[in-house]
Amino acid sequence: MGWSRLKLDEVTVRRTKLLELRRQGVRYDDDRVADLGYSSPDAARKDLHRALEAHRAAEAAEIGIYRQQENERLDALLEAAWPRATQPSPVFDKEGNVISEELDMRAVDTVLRLMDRRAKLNGLDMPTKAEVTGAGGGPLQMSQATTAELEALIGLGSTKDGSDSEPANDQDSSDVEQ
Repeated sequence: MGWSRLKLDEVTVRRTKLLELRRQGVRYDDDRVADLGYSSPDAARKDLHRALEAHRAAEAAEIGIYRQQENERLDALLEAAWPRATQPSPVFDKEGNVISEELDMRAVDTVLRLMDRRAKLNGLDMPTKAEVTGAGGGPLQMSQATTAELEALIGLGSTKDGSDSEPANDQDSSDVEQ
């Protein structure tokens, strides 16, 4: 049999007080935690974890409801824009004669933006993977450099007058090892 409304309220009050104590930095083995009615520090710890998990589950349910509502809104907008984006419409000249048929490119753009929004909302787009490689796609060469060598490399981009500068010495910086 489930808990009564009174018992649920008591648990909620006790968990709220426990959470307040924990936010103040009070340890689970403190007398103030025991005064809340917990039989041991471990019981208080478990109860707080249960409360946090219940909150997380409720939050996930709310996110699911929000996502469903947004998908329904996107469906309605997509349904409205789809015919203009996929079926050519007549193009008229000044006299009202049909000279050609074309897709409404603004509607096509709208459909693409709606589809992009749906993909982001539902996590359909895979993250872009980037890999840093060395010359010719090979492994990146790592070496130690002195402060002077680093400053010389930083200065390679351009000087104050906008001209390209030359390295401080003729030695290739990738050959430097210490």
